[in-house]
Amino acid sequence: MADQSQMVTTALAYADQGWALAKAWLISPAAWSQFGLLVLAYFAAVVATRRISPVLTKLITPAEGATGVVAQARAFILRFLPLILPIFAYGLTAAGEAVTLSLFGSGAVIAFGKRVFLFLAARILVRDAITDGFLRLLGRYVLIPIAAIYALGFMDQVSNVLNSMMVQLGNISFSVMTLIRGVIAGSLLFWLGNWSNGHSAQYIKKQEDLRPAMRELAVKAAEIGIFGAAFLLLMSILGIDLTALAVVGGALGVGIGLGLQQIAANFISGIILLVEGQATVGDYVALNGGETGTIIKMTARACILETFDGRWIVVPNQDFITTRVVNYSDQGSANRYEAKFSVSYDTDINRVPKIIESAVATLPFVLTEPEHPDCELRAFGESGVDFAVQFWVNGIDDGRNKYTSKVLFAIWNALKAEGIEIPYPHRVIEIRGNKAPVA
Repeated sequence: MADQSQMVTTALAYADQGWALAKAWLISPAAWSQFGLLVLAYFAAVVATRRISPVLTKLITPAEGATGVVAQARAFILRFLPLILPIFAYGLTAAGEAVTLSLFGSGAVIAFGKRVFLFLAARILVRDAITDGFLRLLGRYVLIPIAAIYALGFMDQVSNVLNSMMVQLGNISFSVMTLIRGVIAGSLLFWLGNWSNGHSAQYIKKQEDLRPAMRELAVKAAEIGIFGAAFLLLMSILGIDLTALAVVGGALGVGIGLGLQQIAANFISGIILLVEGQATVGDYVALNGGETGTIIKMTARACILETFDGRWIVVPNQDFITTRVVNYSDQGSANRYEAKFSVSYDTDINRVPKIIESAVATLPFVLTEPEHPDCELRAFGESGVDFAVQFWVNGIDDGRNKYTSKVLFAIWNALKAEGIEIPYPHRVIEIRGNKAPVA
């Protein structure tokens, strides 16, 4: 109750001060002259805006269909044209303030008008210029209230009250003003960091001269640098001594040593993978456990493999360093496969290699470099003569491409066209002993 009475008393005191100030303005010739200058400055700003705004809009508006950097910058600037009116009014009011100070030695009314024009500029900025949802939310609930308090002239009083209110967090105490400033600054810094990180990642990934692994490493280095700088800047804004981070670093080192060994190992292994480039996005790999798939994403902790049937396998980066991993491709490199088949013993096997090599070479996905298709005699089997044709393709026979299946179709069609029989197992059954008498 005592706190409420104190608040009511303070509010009434501020109300009395405001009423006394208003009465003083109403009976003061200097105040009326300043009101007149404010009205004149506003209408002059309206006239100037109506004349200048169409010209600026025509000059700044990008050409239809333009998508370049300059066009994007011009479209961005175009959103701020509604601010011309309050900015002009503020500038003209500032000039009028100098006149009233020289004539009457007072400029309280016109100074109030200047603050009101700043408040109007803040409202127009949030309503018309800002399109990002987070920034608009921040402007609506932070920028506009601050501008309103500043316009009413209560900024110093509010700041003193917030600075006097303390919040205790363990052995550390902060004023409410410091916490509010930290929340606002942190929100802006990390939003800006996220925005910068997204644009820098897009720019780096467009650099075709860099290897994919180096692009991924550059993206991660930029991300760490941006958010690290944002964190250090926030600590400075909050007034926290950066030397105190040495204690945090020591505690973090103990934590890594005791409980975060695998996380640290995977993080360092990811950096090694990106630097050495022994595995990168787009590679088709076979793990030590028999799993196979294409690397579609590399994070600080793990690599994401996609199998030919669409399943994702999350593989810790450490496995690529400490276990045996077979890399079948490096961004679309050539790979060799073979298709096995058999022909009948009645076949002139000297004709078979030329027939099969010609048939396989006509397939559009079969390469002539580093080697043409090669048909080899492998063995004399139980039911037929065994052959195998080796061929090179640019990619992986991982279930989507089905290279071997198409080659086997070509072999079948070529052998049938030449009248060559593909054997099936034959068995000869010999019955020994006396024959049973016939009834």
